Parts: sequence; C-alpha cells; structure tokens
Amino acid sequence: MKVTITGRQMNVWSEMEATIEKKLAKLDKYFGDNCSATATLSSKKNEKCIEITIRTTDGTIFRSEVRDETFRTALDRCIYAIERQIRKNKTRLAKKLREGAFDKGIFDTGEDFEEEAEFVIRKKSFTIKPMSVEEAIMQMNLLDHEFFVFLDDKTSEVSIVYKRKSGDYGLIETTK
Repeated sequence: MKVTITGRQMNVWSEMEATIEKKLAKLDKYFGDNCSATATLSSKKNEKCIEITIRTTDGTIFRSEVRDETFRTALDRCIYAIERQIRKNKTRLAKKLREGAFDKGIFDTGEDFEEEAEFVIRKKSFTIKPMSVEEAIMQMNLLDHEFFVFLDDKTSEVSIVYKRKSGDYGLIETTK
C-alpha cells in the first residue's frame, strides 16, 4: 500500500510517520499493494485529528476521521473504524478486495458483527430551480438540512452546497 502522510499547518515527525505506516500495513491483508492511503494530521487547541482515506484500484474509498487528545489514540480509533467498515460490509466487498482477505481467522476479535441487510433507500423527488450559491445556502438553512441540491444560475449545472463540521459551507459542482 502506498502511504502519503501530510500535516495541516504542522510538521509530522518521523516517529509518527513510522507509526502510521506500521498501523496501515496491517490493512494490507485486505487491500494488497495496489491501493493508496492518505493520512492527514491536524491539531487545533488541545484536539488532535487524524483523517485516513484509502482508495482501492477499483475506486472504492474507505475513510475515517477521528479527533482525540493524542495522535496515537486517534490513529488507533481511525484504523479500528476502517476495519469495522470492512467487516460490516464484507459480503458486498468480498468481490472487490484482495483474494483471501476474508479467510477464516482474520476476524477473531471476539466481536460479533451482524451483516447488514440490503440498503434501505428512501426516494425523494423535487424540482430544482436556478439560483445562486448564496440563495441555496439560505434555502438549506431554512430547511435545516445538511446539504441542498440546486441548479446553478451562472453555469446551468447541478450543484450541491453542504455544511462542514467546522461551521463553514462547501460547494460541489458537477460537469458533463
């Protein structure tokens, strides 16, 4: 697995890089060598944050973001969260991940995981109208939603505004 480690507004010390690479190497049993992992570390006040994103060759993305008092505990919780995602979805992932990833013995953690049933999808349809980004944010806030889909009045493309954890807003623009 190719690992990229970056620090947001901070330098990542070599000992931490080695620890992250060692912990991510444990996930090679699921992915093999043909995937890439990105670990991003940040620190705000007394809160340490690690975000790990793993991209497989077939386009599947595993992501976990954990905030904790120390980077080491955040890293452990982050790795655990990704392993949990894999275990919970192992039936759907069995064809996509490395052959032998789910051989007997790998999941002897003492935990019992129920495999999830098929997805429950709630369908909703609505008419999208052209509006500015500012108007879309206002509509999203009025509806008290986390995101809002709209037709951008400048580009005539479908766009999405969303609330970020930091309290800011994000914009996703689509292209044809």
